[in-house]
Parts: sequence; C-alpha cells; structure tokens
Amino acid sequence: MILRIISGIYKGRNLNGFDIEGTRPTMDRVKESLFAMIQNNIKGSNCLDLYAGSGALGIEALSNGANHVTLVDENKIAIKIMKENTRGMKEITILHTDAFQLHNHIEQKFNLIFLDPPYHKNLIFPTLEYLKEHDFLEKGAIVICEYEEECFDSKDFEVLKERIYGKKRIKILKF
Repeated sequence: MILRIISGIYKGRNLNGFDIEGTRPTMDRVKESLFAMIQNNIKGSNCLDLYAGSGALGIEALSNGANHVTLVDENKIAIKIMKENTRGMKEITILHTDAFQLHNHIEQKFNLIFLDPPYHKNLIFPTLEYLKEHDFLEKGAIVICEYEEECFDSKDFEVLKERIYGKKRIKILKF
C-alpha cells in the first residue's frame, strides 16, 4: 500500500504502508481536512504520533513545519516501515514501545499529539489519562483523536472541533 505526503516540504513524497489487522491509513481527504483544521498549531511544534503505524501523520506534521516528531508503535512491521519512510529525516525519533511504556523511554513534553489507536480497543481515554499522568502534555497542547465509535470523556480537555467522515471520527482537543 502506497501513501503520500499531501502538503509542505515533502509534498508528493510516497510512503510505504502495510496491511495489518486493526490498522488503517488516514485517507488523503481526511488528512487534508485534518491538517487544514490544525495548520496554525503545527509550525514549531514538538509532535508525538502514538500508534503511528506508517508514521504518515507525524511525517505530514514535519513536512508542514513541526520542529521535531516522535513516532511510537509497538508493532515491529510498523517500525520497519517508519524507518523506511523517514530515511534522511533527522528531526524524527522512532520508538519501538507500547504507548503506555513511553515514560520508560523519554521525558519530554509535547504540544501536538496524534492518537490513532487500533479501533474497537477503547484506547483514547486511557491514553489521554496516561499522557496527563506522566506529564507529556504542554499547557495548551493540541491532541487529535481519530476513532470510530469509541466514547471517551475529555473533561480535562476543551473540544475544539469534531468531524465525521463515514465511520471515521476526528476530535481535536486542547489541554
């Protein structure tokens, strides 16, 4: 499966994808809309892409001016694909770990976070709580949640925008 960067300095660059059960790429139409909604929060950001898969969302953020991107996934195939997709990009760190073990690998804060966990596992709320508990969120951080039917409480976050694209839902939160 081939994906592509849709804007910024890497626009048009092809990325490798993969077909693993429980994963699905963010389609170009959704990605374009998503990045239009967060465009004012990307430049100069320190970005975390949890459950990164191919790394496409984090790479898109880097392409659009993020200072640094940390891609995290526990799947060995995803890590291999991310390494291929980010070859030559010095502003990217790739971590092969479970999202809930991130505190064992880094001690930094992020102001732009992508959460796109496997659907139907109800991981958005626990991941938000984990990020708060381990102090990974800068004040005012923007968190982009991509999910299907998951219900989650975002009481510590302000909902900035919500969009529905077929079965896919995007919720943009501010910490």
